[in-house]
Amino acid sequence: MNAPLPIGQTLLAAGLIGEDQLRIALHEQGTRGQPLGRVLVELGFVSEAALRETLAARSGLPCVDLSSALADPDAIARVPQALARRHRLLPLQYDAARHRLIVAMADAHDIVALDRLRSELGPDVHIELRLAGDGELGRAIDQHYGQASSIEALVRALEQRGSADVRDAQLVVRLVDALLADAAARGASDLHFEPEAGFLRIRHRIDGTLRQVRAIHKACWPELVVRLKVMAGMDIAESRSPQDGRISLTVGGRPIDYRVATQPTLHGENIVLRILDRDKGIVPLDALGLAPAQAASLARILARPEGLILVVGPTGSGKTTTLYSMLNALNTEAVNIMTLEDPVEYPLAQIRQTQVGEASRLDFADGVRALLRQDPDIILVGEIRDADTATMALRAALTGHQVFATLHANTVFGALPRLIDIGLHAELLAGNLAGILSQRLVRCLCPDCRAPATATAAECALLGLAPAAPPPVLHHATGCPACDFSGYRGRRAIMEVLHVDAALDELIARRASPGELRAAARAGGHRSLAEDGLRHVLDGRTSLSELGRVVDLASLAASTAAAGRPA
Repeated sequence: MNAPLPIGQTLLAAGLIGEDQLRIALHEQGTRGQPLGRVLVELGFVSEAALRETLAARSGLPCVDLSSALADPDAIARVPQALARRHRLLPLQYDAARHRLIVAMADAHDIVALDRLRSELGPDVHIELRLAGDGELGRAIDQHYGQASSIEALVRALEQRGSADVRDAQLVVRLVDALLADAAARGASDLHFEPEAGFLRIRHRIDGTLRQVRAIHKACWPELVVRLKVMAGMDIAESRSPQDGRISLTVGGRPIDYRVATQPTLHGENIVLRILDRDKGIVPLDALGLAPAQAASLARILARPEGLILVVGPTGSGKTTTLYSMLNALNTEAVNIMTLEDPVEYPLAQIRQTQVGEASRLDFADGVRALLRQDPDIILVGEIRDADTATMALRAALTGHQVFATLHANTVFGALPRLIDIGLHAELLAGNLAGILSQRLVRCLCPDCRAPATATAAECALLGLAPAAPPPVLHHATGCPACDFSGYRGRRAIMEVLHVDAALDELIARRASPGELRAAARAGGHRSLAEDGLRHVLDGRTSLSELGRVVDLASLAASTAAAGRPA
């Protein structure tokens, strides 16, 4: 039997990497001393999913996607945390009747790890292996074993310390590192440190809502502030003016960036960290959950070689993620994609990204002028804020470029008067506006504990159903350990996608009202935000109350009645 090819040659033969990429990765492997697969993933040459599937096919072992798999608590209890972390393995399922433990590992040939595991479990337990990505393993180990116990121990030690010494400084360093890692492991998008009169409140924003995770004695806060400022590159002597900074860490085997902002308050400096997980920054277009008609409209927008494409919505509605998804779908060696962002949130391979702002002494308008001299095919303008930026973005679209940008507006039809108010001429917008997307994020019901119930009369009225129509079955949040008793787990986008065709161009040119534009779009099958959200409610992915949290349901009954039935 022939020995399997090395992983680099296997990926090369499969066409997943090129010879140049393999040569660079082998050079980096010699410098870093890491496995070649991990180096290839960190360099962005291959995705973790593709590497996992290639390793599984090469070894003949089944693979597991740990981003969607949940480990059995009984299996977790059988393997000590120290062993799991040291040897990068995660117990998934234990069958007591058959004395069988299923374990996920990144390297099935790690004999030392397997020997240690067999020694811990005893000779009666049979081990079955599953292959998982190295980065996925780190995240899953953090998620299932958690860091709460170590954080509590560090907090108690810091609060009960004696006089300050070197050990106290190490306690502060370890506690801050643990708090940052814990927030990333829980999937938080923001980490809040909020001083009150007698204590420090720590909150996570998870799935769009804030949750208090712990409170610490306020006496610990000054040292934690200094440590956070040092890590973020801030001035530790300045406490009366807001400051911004950035922290980069490796958590669970993956790079995590934290955007740090301080704000002086009555009880001390408030610090908020925006957590940027690069592995979550890119979502494939087909994973955005678009309806078939919406996906077709978006495909027509992206197929147009020039024009302005806008994504609108409030702060925190996922606009940047959608923009990155579209750029990633267009990202090939045949095109030159350049971006202007404030700040650059996620590095993208093969895309030239530029950060604008006070530090770089470059604004969006001047940045677009500079980009046009770099032979771009596609330009991303992080945000249209003023007339100069809007004019330059439109000028780039007029000269044959595909231009992506975000804009603060509530709906796709509200974006047009917003652009005109900024200073653009409707006559120039007509024919140069390719499409507009508006979106919000709704929390998904936890699949383990969602509860079905027949819709009430009030809910049927919101859905636009006639009184005689049979009421549908809707699902509601309850709560369980899997979702931290919130009833929700994860988020998804609801969208309205407007493809600007010739009929809409004519209406834009003569400055038609939003009502006229909406009527023309509905005649072509346009679906509003509320209607798209209703699709997810009827499918059981979210609740009607959650949809009402992010969109106005008052217009839902009228729009569904106009369509004849719920979307």
